[in-house]
This record gives sequence, C-alpha cells and structure tokens, in this order.
Amino acid sequence: MVTVTSISALQSAVVRAERQVQQGETRVNQDAARLDQSENQLSKDRESLAQSQRDSTTAARPAPEPAPAVNLARAIENPSRAEQILPAALAASRPQVNALGHTIGKFINVTA
Repeated sequence: MVTVTSISALQSAVVRAERQVQQGETRVNQDAARLDQSENQLSKDRESLAQSQRDSTTAARPAPEPAPAVNLARAIENPSRAEQILPAALAASRPQVNALGHTIGKFINVTA
C-alpha cells in the first residue's frame, strides 16, 4: 500500500530532478554561448596570425635597390642657344579675330 510518506518522498524526488534538469539546461546554454565566443575569438586570432605572417613575409623581403645618386654638378644644364629660341610657329603670334571682326585684345581693352 502506498503511504503519504512515500508520495511526499516521490514528489520531492521529482522536484529535485526537475531542478537538476533546469540547472543542466542552463549549463548547456552557457557552454554553448562560451563555445560561440571561443569560435569567434579563434576566427579573429587566425586572421591576426595570417596578417602577422603576411607582414613578416613583407618585412623579410630584401630592400629594393636604392636610386642612383644624382650628380649635382650636372643637375642644371644650360641648353645651347639654338635650343633657347622659340620655334617659328610660337614666335610669330597672330591676332585672333572674333565673330565681329575685333581682335580679342581690342575687345578686352574696350570693355575693361
């Protein structure tokens, strides 16, 4: 026969078991959150490691050849006299005429 004491003991055992299940679920959820954080950190650490390795590879490359030294004695060259004269097309400036037949220079002088 079932007694009141045995029913109370069973109810207590069920309550304890439910609490343990809830605590276990809470721990599982916390562990899952920590696992997600760890995976994210691992991903960041891998990217940081890859960047460090790229930087290290770049730093390990030999330095490029230095530019040749400039000879300052020849830095300023005087061109020959023939090279200093403007070409004929540039030397002889022709007046430009607008649609009314006025040269631009006269038009500027009149309006200014």
